[in-house]
Amino acid sequence: MTLSAEELESKMSEVDFWDDPSVAQEILKKSKGLKDKIEGYKSIIDKHEDLETIIAFIEEGDQSFQNELLGGITRLEEDIDKTRIETLLKGEYDKGSSILSIHAGTGGLDAQDWAKMLLRMYTRWAEAKGYKVKTLDLQQDPEAGIKSVTLLIEGLNAYGYMKSEKGVHRLVRISPFDSSGKRHTSFASVDVMPELDEDVEVDIQSSDLRIDTFRASGAGGQHVNKTDSAIRITHLPTGVVVQCQNQRSQHANREAAMKMLKAKLLHIKEIEQKEKIEDIQGEYSQIAWGSQIRSYVFNPYNLVKDHRTGVEIGNIQAVMDGDLDSFINGYLQKSLEE
Repeated sequence: MTLSAEELESKMSEVDFWDDPSVAQEILKKSKGLKDKIEGYKSIIDKHEDLETIIAFIEEGDQSFQNELLGGITRLEEDIDKTRIETLLKGEYDKGSSILSIHAGTGGLDAQDWAKMLLRMYTRWAEAKGYKVKTLDLQQDPEAGIKSVTLLIEGLNAYGYMKSEKGVHRLVRISPFDSSGKRHTSFASVDVMPELDEDVEVDIQSSDLRIDTFRASGAGGQHVNKTDSAIRITHLPTGVVVQCQNQRSQHANREAAMKMLKAKLLHIKEIEQKEKIEDIQGEYSQIAWGSQIRSYVFNPYNLVKDHRTGVEIGNIQAVMDGDLDSFINGYLQKSLEE
């Protein structure tokens, strides 16, 4: 049953509200989500009323408000478009946080550098949205770039937006690692999963798991490289592998890795419409190569094109700085039409 904002406020004022912290946190999250929607709607109404006032001044002959009117119309259209897109997020896990993984593909150092560029791009996008970004796992290369990284992007609708980024991303540019100045094509895969709530049950048999510990590498302070705190979990029936090394203890790494595994297996189960986890068999790679969803061309011209929706942006630097909303909105709109 969906509760109203008033009903949630009433629950939050109860004396035993914090007796179950996990339930309390869920209520707080739902309350904030509803409040944000209400405030967004009120903001649209207020801006519309302001524009009506400005139009009245202009109709009375005061043309000094022309620029203010044009700017106000643009901002109102942006707010309406944002609200409209949010209504498309109707999936079971769309409202929750997201686990995003980037893996360097073919292309050597160029691909690893490309993976690092994507990491920066998604971090910039998430921070601009007010989301919190945590690094769960990071595999750096001593020469350049990263081999892989897994992020937890926490916040309302993070998964609903981020699911549009799942696929292969293709880069075309003059390689900074090629002294001859030739143009190179590199690939990186992006995998996106929802962060599951604690009450979501996924039946995984312990006998189907191989759990390995290893020494963490990279950033992490004094604790890193001194103990085998990093965790790698392999689901034997499917070949799905997840790992985590950036938490402060082996226990925390294991807990985070299990959450990642559950989300991945649940996603595969839903795609294949399986009844049970044990019905899933076979090796699962992150994403099949040769099926890029988006191309980022730095040379011989500047263009970012989404091959699923046809959305194109010529300002490639803005995209690399995290301006992804046009691509995300285009994907969500197309999903609604299909």
